[in-house]
Amino acid sequence: MGSPTNTYQIAGIDDLGRGFNRQVEMKVSNGTFQAVFRYERFLLETEPGVTEPAAINMLITQLQDRGYTQLRSRLQFRGEAYLGNQELWEEHPDIEPKGILARLLQAIRSTFRG
Repeated sequence: MGSPTNTYQIAGIDDLGRGFNRQVEMKVSNGTFQAVFRYERFLLETEPGVTEPAAINMLITQLQDRGYTQLRSRLQFRGEAYLGNQELWEEHPDIEPKGILARLLQAIRSTFRG
């Protein structure tokens, strides 16, 4: 059996304007890292990345592309060791929407959130 993998925590606002906080599993295979995110019925797996931070950044980008905002992440378990609040949150700035339709959709979402 291989060594235990690290687990991350991601929090933010989902595409429906609800706050969320979920664990992200890190799969390791052939020296690459793949982030696995489960949220309700939604499963998102990144392409393998060369480092854990690269896999987390791919996941953040994919979530932002789906309308998730105010995202932040941190390491929660190093192997089997629980880190609790020892690790600082890394903030991931929201991306600017591209195109008129994307800006309109963002404006509608922010109107109904408030």
